[in-house]
Amino acid sequence: MGEPTGSLRKECLNFTGLTAMAIALISPTMTAALIVPLMYSSAGNASWMAYAFGTVMLLFVALNLNQFARRSSAAGSMYGYTVMGLGPTAGNISGWCLIWAYLFIGTAGMTGFTIFASTLLEMMGIHLPHLALFAVCAGSIWYLGYKDIRLSSGLMLVLEGLSVALILMLCMIVLFGGKSPIDTAQIKLEGASFSGLALGVVTAIFSLVGFECATAFGEEAVEPLRTIPRAVIVSLLMTGAFFVLVSYTEVLGFAGYKTTLDKIDAPLNVLSDMMRVGWLKAPISFGAMASFYSLALSCMNSGARILYPMGKLGVLHRAIGTAHETNETPHVAVTLMSALIFLSPVILTGVFKLEILDAFNDAGTLGAFGFLGAYFLISIAAPAYLARRRELGPAGLGLSVASVVLLMVPAVGSVYPVPSWPVNIFPYIFLGYLAIGLGWFAMLRARPDFADRVRDRVHAEHAPAPVLALATPPSPVETRDKATA
Repeated sequence: MGEPTGSLRKECLNFTGLTAMAIALISPTMTAALIVPLMYSSAGNASWMAYAFGTVMLLFVALNLNQFARRSSAAGSMYGYTVMGLGPTAGNISGWCLIWAYLFIGTAGMTGFTIFASTLLEMMGIHLPHLALFAVCAGSIWYLGYKDIRLSSGLMLVLEGLSVALILMLCMIVLFGGKSPIDTAQIKLEGASFSGLALGVVTAIFSLVGFECATAFGEEAVEPLRTIPRAVIVSLLMTGAFFVLVSYTEVLGFAGYKTTLDKIDAPLNVLSDMMRVGWLKAPISFGAMASFYSLALSCMNSGARILYPMGKLGVLHRAIGTAHETNETPHVAVTLMSALIFLSPVILTGVFKLEILDAFNDAGTLGAFGFLGAYFLISIAAPAYLARRRELGPAGLGLSVASVVLLMVPAVGSVYPVPSWPVNIFPYIFLGYLAIGLGWFAMLRARPDFADRVRDRVHAEHAPAPVLALATPPSPVETRDKATA
């Protein structure tokens, strides 16, 4: 089969669009609406601390990622970055992990959309089967991704911004509407344990993953060496601060309530009733539905930007690496990713007979393993990449070591203490998926010169570029690279 045709639209996503894409994938509303009770069941009064620790931990990952993002960019960059640092096999494992991650977090988005869409429709006396809502979500995100990435980023910015504004309004009412905003039980971490905090950090990873997706749009970003690193950091810090505030507020709001927070499925709606602002329930539910839709859309777009370069390089079928001649979108990869995100909740709820909220929780937990794998690899790849460029110093090595050590907390916490069924088998399901990928990549490496061809093409797409620091002047090495680029 011949080489894939077409290219993606150049310089169509600015800093705002990239940041909107990343925040939509992190999905602040998802955490506020459904994840904080899950966090509380593990970390209790230390929930806000788990989110603060998770944010700091992932900040080290982001700084390692930006060692690459400040120097080069292309479509599906995190996949290419790992190839440049650790070689084609590790790069393909990273891509394999990210496909898994975006698929299952996208599934969480689709099931979350369906939960809140069903709630709103039932308020109007309308009942639609879940399958129909899955189809509406999948079909519409496919169309937006197929047509123009700018449609997706603009819509996500509006929808997520509306939802977050409503949640912040409710938080202010809870904090300053009667109770004292000072909760000594949370500040003193009463009843918290290390094991509970470790398991809570795993949940925090579920909430915070997605900041890295800005790197997937390197071919479509405006001034990518500047805008992408900033979008990575800003999206993580903004959402991390939001999660600390929201988790603290929800735990405070339910202190002394007849039902504990971990037993409540819709904490924002219950808080609205408790604070006598029941009129907020409908707009918050609409905002949550829109936010989960944005999450599914962002995962589909991001996953397609990982599939696309893997298709171009022949790691997957070459048709997947084809771009639409008119729309300049990876339309085959978009179609494949949309189909997978649709089939996943259909199988979970139809074949395995899971309740839709269980499907949401399980999909999100499964997706977090894919992100952890990719984050470990990028943290190890960064110093190897810098060493090849003769730019590795103590700071770069320290960032890598700190990131790997901190990532061990959720990695160990996911298997010990042993979680309840079926979460206890999720790590092994993910390892089985990795084994399938490794087997496929071993078959590809048996082809003459395949690995060298992948490595050479990735390095060519990520041609050496000068470092674009956010606040520091270029070093002599960077000046030399600029002169020779």
